Amino acid sequence: MNPFYRDYGDFLAGHFDFKVQKLTVDAGFTCPNRDGSLGRGGCIYCNNSSFSPTTGSEGRSVSEQLADGKRFFAAKYPNMRYLAYFQSYTSTYGDIDRLLGFYREALAVDDVVGIVIGTRPDCMPQPLLEALAEINRHYKVFIEYGAETSHDSTLRAINRCHDWATTVDAVRRTADAGIPVGLHLILGLPGENVDMMLETVDRVSALPIDTVKFHQLQIVRGTRLAADYLAGRADLRIFDIDEYVALCARIVRRLRKDIAIERFVSQSPDRLLIAPRWGLKNYQFTNLLHKYLE
Repeated sequence: MNPFYRDYGDFLAGHFDFKVQKLTVDAGFTCPNRDGSLGRGGCIYCNNSSFSPTTGSEGRSVSEQLADGKRFFAAKYPNMRYLAYFQSYTSTYGDIDRLLGFYREALAVDDVVGIVIGTRPDCMPQPLLEALAEINRHYKVFIEYGAETSHDSTLRAINRCHDWATTVDAVRRTADAGIPVGLHLILGLPGENVDMMLETVDRVSALPIDTVKFHQLQIVRGTRLAADYLAGRADLRIFDIDEYVALCARIVRRLRKDIAIERFVSQSPDRLLIAPRWGLKNYQFTNLLHKYLE
């Protein structure tokens, strides 16, 4: 067990008495701040290929994608079970019956024991949440909301098109429905200092969440943020590795102890990443952090 904070493996062990692996699937979703419902262009930092670059999902069904993922792990881990991870874009945005069809297709695949749904807090209508709560009676359902920050001024600046109150509402409704809930947060968003980031951690700790993902702001090609960065935008906080390790150590000390931390860093493909270029894999960063905490 991790001696410094609750990790994601410990969280999963509380739900399963066997090993599980996430398999990412792409069901062709979009986002309301891309298609004109709330805005155009998406969040200023977002190139979806930076976090789901290898799905190769064009024209392929959810079950076909899961079958490919299973084949990848089966030789080395023949007894592995799986969680279908709906990661790309906003995975609760669309017609409810169509959405439920995707989720049920995933759960019908052999050895898939649950679903993880990544989405926005403003895209969880109550009827869909109630349907997911019913599925959760028979399979495991986990919902992860992209909150990014608790500061409304930042949310406006990054074209997020929702506020912190919307995140609070979605988290509370999801927890009330009996579904484990997580948040995603970005450290180093434009205009934010360390005190603001730690204030977000305090606000997150006050919510009924089970898991959290942190990652450093990345400047990724093909985004509006990349254009700003290359033009010399002054309010972008690009951490060096020592600064970021120290920040994550402060976060560990402040975050509520029962909340599981799934990750501290994200890895964009080298061909897309402009900055920061640390050259570290996730486990290497975690080792640095643990040495610092020791």
